[in-house]
Amino acid sequence: MRVVFLTWRDSTHPDGGGSEVFVEEVARELHRRGHEVTIRCARSDGATAEADLDGVRLLRAGGRLTVYPRALGWLVRHRRRVDVVVDVINGLPFGAPLVRRRGVVGLIHHVHRRQWQIIYPDVRGRFGWFVERRLTPALYRRTPILTVSDASRDDLVAIGFDRALLTVARNGVGGSPVDAGRSPSPRISVLARLVPHKQVEHAFAVVERLLADYPDLHLDVIGDGWWRPELEAALARHGVADHVTLHGHLPASTRDRLLAQSWLMLLPSVKEGWGLAVMEAAVQGTPTVAYREAGGVAEAVADGLTGELADDLDDLVARTGALLNDHDRRRAMGTRAVERSATFTWQATADVVEEVLRGTTSHDQVRTGRRS
Repeated sequence: MRVVFLTWRDSTHPDGGGSEVFVEEVARELHRRGHEVTIRCARSDGATAEADLDGVRLLRAGGRLTVYPRALGWLVRHRRRVDVVVDVINGLPFGAPLVRRRGVVGLIHHVHRRQWQIIYPDVRGRFGWFVERRLTPALYRRTPILTVSDASRDDLVAIGFDRALLTVARNGVGGSPVDAGRSPSPRISVLARLVPHKQVEHAFAVVERLLADYPDLHLDVIGDGWWRPELEAALARHGVADHVTLHGHLPASTRDRLLAQSWLMLLPSVKEGWGLAVMEAAVQGTPTVAYREAGGVAEAVADGLTGELADDLDDLVARTGALLNDHDRRRAMGTRAVERSATFTWQATADVVEEVLRGTTSHDQVRTGRRS
């Protein structure tokens, strides 16, 4: 098949995250299986217009919003060279069904209601939520949709998507355990983009409230983003700047070493489609404490087995403190986390995606007035 992913960003973009990793890992696997794969996304400062991603063609053009019309225009111009389009909907859709009857698959990691409210608490957020809640389900009402967790599937059904057209393709995870050794002193980590809805400030609050019991507690924040200045100010407000390191974006090897040294990872995000960071920590034998109501995180974390789910900030603090104090339970969780992470592979993810793509492929899909 000739497959094109229309996506907002790639993993080199300053705002790139788990959604971009999903697209690129699946694209690589599809290429290894003999498919011709292209990713069309926005171009960030310093990025080239075109790149090769292990055989996958990566095309970058447009900015935060202009990427959408430019990608759709490109799709119209190259309509005869594409068998199936994966329209990656991160809040806003590309609108591929406007120019194709068939050969379109949507990919939605999660519903963004809380994100719209947090990032744009004004008319922009209300408009974005209107588009996602009303226009997108109507436009994609006959389109097969991929998502990454049962929780996201249920949320999509709640805003009008047809459950029969929804397929769950859970994230895989790469990497292998590194021999870094646990830190001799209590150390926790957060692996996330630095954006408001990741609520990294909650991890600062955890450190602040546990310092009396663990005066040498340290937090490693792995990741970068436009919210970093606000987080630096929050560090001062919480009085924990000496106990927190904002590492920024790190190479995978350094990221894995820090995760392997951590006693626990915290994921205080408002909402996640799945929570790839949970599995990346699990590969290193590090349990995760996250919020129960954060969507797919409640599936990525096996509560009580590979980590724990908290109900609110007070509960997050309490559970983190209890696990820091219980070495045997924490180690047992880490062992189970490693075992469970081995069951999530990108090959298995691509199996599901490939099956859905094959079911929608057509060589006569464009709305040109011809019979199809």
